[in-house]
Order: sequence, then C-alpha cells, then structure tokens
Amino acid sequence: MRLADWLLAPGERGNPATRLESRRPGGVAWSAGNQVRPLVHGAVYFGELLKAVRAQQPGDLLLFTDWRGDPDEQLDGPGSEIGQVLCAAAERGVIVKGLIWRSHLDRFQFSERENRHLGEEIRAAGGECLLDMRVRPGGSHHQKAVILRHPGRPELDVAFVGGIDLCHSRRDDTAHQGDPLSQPFAAAYGPRPPWHDVQLAIHGPAVGDVEATFRERWEDPAPLSRSPLGRLRELLHHEDTTADPLPAQLDDPEPCGTHTVQLLRTYPSRVPGYDFAPHGERSIARGYRKVLRRARSLIYLEDQYLWSAQVVRCFAEALVAHPELRLIAVIPAQPDEDGRMTQAMNLVGRISALNLLRRAGGDRVAVYAPENHAGTPVYVHAKVCVIDDVWASVGSDNVNRRSWTHDSELSCAVVDEALDPREPRDPGGLGDGARAYARDLRLELACEHLDRADPSGLCDPVKAFRAFAESASALDAWHDGGRQGPRPPGRLRTYRTPRLSPTMTALVTPFYRLLADPDGRPLALRRTDSY
Repeated sequence: MRLADWLLAPGERGNPATRLESRRPGGVAWSAGNQVRPLVHGAVYFGELLKAVRAQQPGDLLLFTDWRGDPDEQLDGPGSEIGQVLCAAAERGVIVKGLIWRSHLDRFQFSERENRHLGEEIRAAGGECLLDMRVRPGGSHHQKAVILRHPGRPELDVAFVGGIDLCHSRRDDTAHQGDPLSQPFAAAYGPRPPWHDVQLAIHGPAVGDVEATFRERWEDPAPLSRSPLGRLRELLHHEDTTADPLPAQLDDPEPCGTHTVQLLRTYPSRVPGYDFAPHGERSIARGYRKVLRRARSLIYLEDQYLWSAQVVRCFAEALVAHPELRLIAVIPAQPDEDGRMTQAMNLVGRISALNLLRRAGGDRVAVYAPENHAGTPVYVHAKVCVIDDVWASVGSDNVNRRSWTHDSELSCAVVDEALDPREPRDPGGLGDGARAYARDLRLELACEHLDRADPSGLCDPVKAFRAFAESASALDAWHDGGRQGPRPPGRLRTYRTPRLSPTMTALVTPFYRLLADPDGRPLALRRTDSY
C-alpha cells in the first residue's frame, strides 16, 4: 500500500507556511510508528486524562486547547473537577498553558463566562490560559486537544485529540444515562442528555505534531481579539492577553506502534491571516476529498450534523462512481436546540445533504439515530469516519461547511501498518488490505450500537450493512407496535428525514448559510468550489 494514496502527500495540504510541512527530514507529511487508542465516551477519556495529569511532575508540560471549559466538570466524581485538577498541576510545578475560545455572550447560551472562569482559576494557580477570539466573525476555535510532555520520561508523553470538550454533558459512558452536570439542551434529550463521543490517545512521534499545532496558535502574534468590545472586556477583567514564551519543544517521542498519523486541520481565511496559515488551511476537506475517491466498499460515518449538500457532494460522487459502495451514517435524532425557527435552520442543510446522498446511492445509503435502552435519544457528538477498513479519522470536525472552511478544527487520519487477518481481507479490492486499527474502531462502535458483545459477521461490509438495517427495523417495529413485549437488542432507529414547507425553507435558508453553516474560504475558492 502506498500511504500517499490515502493521506495528503507533501504539498497537498495547501498551506506551506505551517511547521507541520517542515518539521521532519525530507518534508514527510505524516508521522509513522505511533500507537493510537480510541477512547469511546467521555467517561473513558476523562478517566485516562485524570490519571495522566495527576502523574505529572514539576517541570512537565501540559498544553490544552478547547471550545469550552467548565471548571466544575468532574473527570471522575467529586474531587476531580477539571479546574481543580489543572490548578493542582500548576501548583506543583507543571507548566500549564491553555487556549480556549472566548465565545459569544452567555445570553446566547455559549460559553464566555465559563471559559473566563476556568482561565482565571488556572492563572491564580500559576498557569496561563488565554481566551482566544482570533477567528472570523461568527466563528469559533473548535479544536479539542490536550498534550502532556515529560522531560526525561518521553515514554509517558501523550496527546489526546478528538471531539470531547472539557465541559458539562461530556462525561457519559456506554450505558448512556448522561452526565449529571449537563448544559441547556433540547427537551427531547431529557434533563441529562445521553452523549456519544470519541477521543484519541496518541503515543509516539505524532505527539510532536499535535504540540506543534498548539504552538503555532500560542505564538501567533495577532491580538487575541480585534473587537473593541472584546478589548474593553480584557481591560475591565484584567485578562492576560500576552502569551508567555513556552519552553523549547522536546524531541518527538520514539516510535512505539504501527499507526501512521496525519494531522488534518481547518483554519479560515481572514484578514490579516494567521502567520502559520496566511490563506487559511482546509486540509480536512482536502483529505476527505482525496480519500473518498478511493472508497469502494463501505463508508462508516458518525457525525453531529451531516449538513450541506455542497460538502457531501464528494460522498455522493463516490457513491455514483462505485455501485458496490455503501454508506452508514449515525447522527442525532434531533438538533440540540428547541425553537421552531432554530430547529428549521438546523435541519434545512441536513435535508438537502441527505436528499443528495440518497439520490446518489439509493438504498445503499442508510442513516440511523441512536437511543438508550430507556428510549431517550442519544446525542451524537462524535466525528468519526472509517473508509474500507483502511483509513479512519477522528477529530473535532463535522461534515459541514463550517468545519471544512470556517472554524478552527483538528483531526487525526490514521492508517495502520498492521493488516487485519479476518475476512474479507481486502474489502476495497484495491490491494490495500483491511487494517487492524480502522476495522477495530468500526467494530467497537458497531457492537455498541447493535448491543453485541461479539463482532463476528460484522467484518464483511455487506453483512454489517444488513445487520444495521435489521436491528433498526426490529426496534422501529417494536416502537410502532406500542413497545409490547421484550425490547429488541440494538440502539439504532431509522432516521426519517423531516419535512420543511417551501415557505419555511425559503425563510431559514439565508440564516442557515450565514449563521449555522458559513463559508470561510477566500472568494476565489468559493467561485470554483475548491478547497
């Protein structure tokens, strides 16, 4: 297998200014020899994060970037509040540095107050946490990463990257009873919204790549905010607005596994541009568009939104080009906000995207929404894609125009050197062979959704596609029959695309394009629909 068939080759990232293109000899565009472990659900991730942070010693380095941070969110019960854990690390001499999106005002139910509070706690303990608003208007810093480095103990170095924020609602597990500390949410999900999410734990040389991504943002000389109101708030709250120097970056950890990792990112085009991305970066979009041309058997997708016909067109083109290709998508049953106009604005892009996919693939496209065993919908916040059991991506990015062009995002594409010996050994039929990491990730997620302990029979894409359909059909029939008799195994319901009237569609489409799913590309790329 040629890695360049599945990953972006040197120069294909489209952003020569980033240090990711120059930090390895020969300009190698990815990192080999890593061990990557998917941590499915916030409770699993938070438990590992807590153990790793508490093991850090004076002089160690803790870097994090997040969309939202709630200081009282518990990593593992009382006494493990994230603010307390990070402050305790700083107090014992760990170098703690954080970047959190400043956000919008709390009356819009975003997270400015929570993020400022977490930053103040860390600063008082001797760390440093900056509120970063270096985004386009209406945009956000959406990256979710924690990097832990240990001078003299590189075997402990780890980077956590994925979709899980250090905030309320995220600490759930496979039972999906929800986080006791929850944020305001749509009523359909109940007072403790069940939450499905994935984070990666990365050991090996790729830790250096994640750290380099943090350092690019930390060392950006642009002011944290260009808004006059934002600058006034900084003065009134005596906020730290200048990033102190970081210690020199350590050498990358030694190879320790069989996983090749490529960081894919989004940064918008803005004026003036980022030093490390003068014209933005859209390597997530470029990575998807490249790898989908190689898809032949099964695209497995978990996504919070799955919006925008413009973005999913590359999925549709793959389905049209290859009549044996199937797509399974697991998405939330309902948007995360109530309100007639708000819900319609959230749905109009999804309706157009799903209609395009179904026109392209017909009954080879299957879309499901999960629920827990009590029948409460589970909110899918995961951002996962597995293609032909070869390539797998987990990150902060959703399949929508906002994530591919407008906000800052960070994702990890992984290709395993290790072949998976189970049949079919080459589901794509291109000679690449199924790879252990991608297949294991897909099977772990499938077993949860289907209530199976044994993944036997799910390796084959056709059989897996059929198993999903049969499980959802049985659960749908049980609900439609008044929930009589034992509940069938499985947690997936068939997603039925809602309908919007032509009037409502026309009314909310401009708001969808401007607010929900904006385009952050330069005008020239918009005109040619390029990335």
